[in-house]
Amino acid sequence: MDNAIAGPVTGGSHEPTFAGAPSFMRRRFSKEIGAADVVVWGVPFDCATSNRPGARFGPAAMRRASAIFDGDPQYPSRRDPFERMRVIDCGDCFFEYERLDRAPAAIEAQARQIVDAGAHLVSLGGDHFITLPLLRAHAARHGKLALVQFDAHQDTWDDDGAKISHGTFVTRAVAEGLIDPARSIQLGVRTVAPADYGIEIIDADACLALGAGGVAARVRARVGPGAAYLTFDIDALDPAFAPGTGTPVAGGLTSAMALAAVWDIRGLDWRGMDVVEVAPAYDHSEITAIAAASVAQRYLQGLAEKFDGR
Repeated sequence: MDNAIAGPVTGGSHEPTFAGAPSFMRRRFSKEIGAADVVVWGVPFDCATSNRPGARFGPAAMRRASAIFDGDPQYPSRRDPFERMRVIDCGDCFFEYERLDRAPAAIEAQARQIVDAGAHLVSLGGDHFITLPLLRAHAARHGKLALVQFDAHQDTWDDDGAKISHGTFVTRAVAEGLIDPARSIQLGVRTVAPADYGIEIIDADACLALGAGGVAARVRARVGPGAAYLTFDIDALDPAFAPGTGTPVAGGLTSAMALAAVWDIRGLDWRGMDVVEVAPAYDHSEITAIAAASVAQRYLQGLAEKFDGR
């Protein structure tokens, strides 16, 4: 097939931002994960929400918003992150919406296929429950991980192991030994939960006082040199910057500060990441989707630096 139609495996796109198939950052749609360095994957699941639903449409919204990142050099790296790093968009996770009890295993199994193939997985949610099966898939390959979580909430509510809830995934991840609390950190929190499990918390007020550089320094000091996983709940941002989410909380981070922090921690030993809780029905002018797509874009730029150094 003509490369102009199929989309490039490497190099930036030259299609207009208002046209073309809405893959993430114009990457080629493909199920050939064995040939990819990085796989972008959607998990359109929002049946674990406790407030406003709609994050099942998040992957599509982030893909549409990412079209603005065309073939020009990307900011802040000022280069084409796809020059050497082979990135594909392999579409979305499939699960039976009639059998929600089977959804966690379906997400984990399909994520493991990607991770076990040796590709770096970037997941687009979906509500925050999806991070639990994603962590199971990553920990099975990489061992216990440091969790870096941008979020308005700690997600440490009680869980007996049978719940499907976006507010308990950290509780389960600790109980199952998927993450190392002593190396994990939560950023932007501005609600109260029943437990912290020894995870360091930098609440929203402290983040704003520290600034992006100070937050990044705290993250690097906490995580250290070991394997890490990044999860970014878009409600970490103030509703002024991310109204399109299920559980908005006033007093959050600015998009500029959060993006700068994500860029400043790019040198950590990342093994995977997700961006979750984008609910476009409550969005305005796509500002939430643009912010979420920008988080993934910054992360991909950071990965590209590692590939350039190989």
